[in-house]
Amino acid sequence: MKEFWENPYVLTAANYSVVILCIVLALVIFELVTSYKNWEEIQRGNLAVAMATGGKIFGVANVFQGSISQHNTLFVMVGWGVFGFILLLVSYFIFEFLTPKFKIDHEIAQDNRAVGFISMVISIGMSFVISAGIG
Repeated sequence: MKEFWENPYVLTAANYSVVILCIVLALVIFELVTSYKNWEEIQRGNLAVAMATGGKIFGVANVFQGSISQHNTLFVMVGWGVFGFILLLVSYFIFEFLTPKFKIDHEIAQDNRAVGFISMVISIGMSFVISAGIG
């Protein structure tokens, strides 16, 4: 059985499957912390929400990329990936805190593409920092 789990194809498929589930869970959590409904807004053509959501997906995937490249067991990889996701979530709240003149959620819901773009870049940028620190 050990040879089965050490097969690179099996390991890649396992990592892929677990990360997909973690991204779905992360999107559910982001849906709960934002005041708008991500997928309804995207369906309506709200580009700001699409950019912010895309940045979150990229960010979570990038954090897990760092976790996969640094750890050889699925459980440790998931643990570090979840920790990285929590840090991404904290980044989102810091962004909201650092912009007291307007509400990020409100601006993104109103299709303010500048705010959506900055939100996307923060998610992506911080994911590189988090991924580099995963050890």
